[in-house]
Amino acid sequence: EVQLVESGGGLVQAGGSLRLSCAASGFTFDDYVIGWFRQAPGKEREGVACLSSSHEIVNYANSVKGRFTFSSDNAKNTVYLQMNSLKPEDAAVYYCAADQSSDLCSPYEYTYWGQGTQVTVSS
Repeated sequence: EVQLVESGGGLVQAGGSLRLSCAASGFTFDDYVIGWFRQAPGKEREGVACLSSSHEIVNYANSVKGRFTFSSDNAKNTVYLQMNSLKPEDAAVYYCAADQSSDLCSPYEYTYWGQGTQVTVSS
């Protein structure tokens, strides 16, 4: 059974940093792509950072480029999202998701989802 468990969310002041973690189990890490998504109240879920099917490229949303960094620890089956210079508009529930084959950082392309972790950014 594929399971994804996010952690690391919380309250941070604008300009601050957080690191989100996503622990994955139930599948071979190298055979799946994993992405980070977020959903703010009243808005659609959007892609933030997604690993390509080649596992060589990370596609970032324009709004987070230069501030967020996707990384992974294959030995721990865990991916991370380092978020720096946070802005109030980054506040959302952040999800990690996995799929066997997707090169689109779109929530419609991903099959397996974690429960999400809340990120709140105060101004």
